Amino acid sequence: MLREISIRDFAIIEQIHLTFDRGFHVLTGETGAGKSILFDALSLVVGGRASADFVRHNARKATVEALFEVPVHHAANKVLRDIGLNMEDHSLLIRREISSSGKSTCRINGQIVTLGMLKQVGKHLLDMHGQHEHQKLLQTEEHIAWLDAFGGESLHQLLEDYQALYRKYREVTRELEEIQTNEKEIAQRIDWLTFQRDEIKEACLIPGEDKELEQEQSRLAHAEHLMQNATYAYEGLYGEQQGVEILNRVIQHLEDIVNVDPSMKNVLEMVQSAYYQIEEASREIGRYRDTLDFDPGRLAQVEERLHLIEQLKRKYGESVSEIFQYAEQAEEELNQLEQQDEKKAELEEKRTVLHERMRKQALLLSQTRKEAAVKLEQLVEKELADLNMQGTRFSVAFHQVENPEFTLTGVDQVEFMISPNVGEPLRPLVKIASGGELSRIMLAIQSIFSGLNGASDTLIFDEVDTGVSGRAAQAIAEKITRLARHCQVLCVTHLPQVACMADEHFHIFKEAIDGKTRTRVKLLTEEGRILELARMLGGVEVTDTTRNHALEMIRLAKETKQVM
Repeated sequence: MLREISIRDFAIIEQIHLTFDRGFHVLTGETGAGKSILFDALSLVVGGRASADFVRHNARKATVEALFEVPVHHAANKVLRDIGLNMEDHSLLIRREISSSGKSTCRINGQIVTLGMLKQVGKHLLDMHGQHEHQKLLQTEEHIAWLDAFGGESLHQLLEDYQALYRKYREVTRELEEIQTNEKEIAQRIDWLTFQRDEIKEACLIPGEDKELEQEQSRLAHAEHLMQNATYAYEGLYGEQQGVEILNRVIQHLEDIVNVDPSMKNVLEMVQSAYYQIEEASREIGRYRDTLDFDPGRLAQVEERLHLIEQLKRKYGESVSEIFQYAEQAEEELNQLEQQDEKKAELEEKRTVLHERMRKQALLLSQTRKEAAVKLEQLVEKELADLNMQGTRFSVAFHQVENPEFTLTGVDQVEFMISPNVGEPLRPLVKIASGGELSRIMLAIQSIFSGLNGASDTLIFDEVDTGVSGRAAQAIAEKITRLARHCQVLCVTHLPQVACMADEHFHIFKEAIDGKTRTRVKLLTEEGRILELARMLGGVEVTDTTRNHALEMIRLAKETKQVM
């Protein structure tokens, strides 16, 4: 329940502080006094759209604060816990600031929250109904949303289950369409990858062979030069009167010395070791020389093979290992692409199954809607009868389509129909309802929705009685009064029939001080109420007749409320 609201530098409001209690509160004032500005301020504290236009001229910022009394088991408490906020003493303080640049800041009990968080909490605190909602009744596409809201949790769950299936169905359909659109590109990609894979496969590469071939190519290209040097080296070591023979004679001389002087034994052993190493080296040089063969044919083969490997490197990687890696990736992609036909078949089967499940869920949803529609029709007609529209028939029409298209809301096309007069056929509400009828139909629907689980404790009406007068106005006044028995009601009105039924009456007016216009609000005393009602009845000038009429209206209102 709304307890207090403070507004500063908001539009033409310089500063206002109002307190509220339970029951029925009305706000009245002349046209342009700022009645709807208060409605705008209240919408801000529950997450309404902010604008720099709301900031009073020459002010730095606009501020709106609202204090709510929230019972322990109130729905807003759960939301507060979910977003990590706690409430103390059943009090909830919401503060909204708007800078002159249009930047908005939201706080709940002093803690900064996002606009989304504020909206989550706010929808459980105030139930606001303005003239713009009349326009919703004139938008046929909105009617199904009204019906679904009336259907409650069971219908809501059916709708959620259907929408989950619908989204899966749309996703599978999108994947299928993507495959069908890309089939030509996929075929071209398969051909290209197949060519690349086969080209690498036919090369029969061996890991590291490029390095071995480069060495062989170098040997073959320099075979003559290598053979000449190997021959010189071999003959220098193993030729007649060359290294080995000379060392052999040296060993013989050293052996003779050792026989006489053993101190030279180490020298002998060193020379013997050198002899054996040189002898082995000469044999290795000989074997190496024997392997050398200038073979132009083999050189051409090696160079051709290296050229092939170099071409593959330019295409697929800087080394043989990278070429192998590319081939593996190509093979993997080929497998995936070649499985597209299988995937397409799987998706088509999945879509068929989803379509059938979605169809059944849509039928169940439609049937549940029709059951809810019957109840809504009965309740609306009852409420309309209370609003002096006896005999009015209200119907929720389900337009049948031969091949219904599945949409996010199902297959139903829903439209509210009405017959205001006995004997007249039902016709679309958007075509025949007058402004006064729309006001009463909207109030009837709001009365029904206010009794649903989860509805807020505070209802706010902004001139929903537009276009209404006479007995219809009295009926609306009594309907709102009955609502106020179960919840707190704030109503901006221009009808004296509504204003006289209020428990608290606030007067909104403008005054000019020091060249500046300000909107003011004051709680009227009994005498103030009489004068305001007289003004509403007769205009600017209050006469004895209008004053007496106002007194009579207040008296009758008290009597009416006593017997309600």
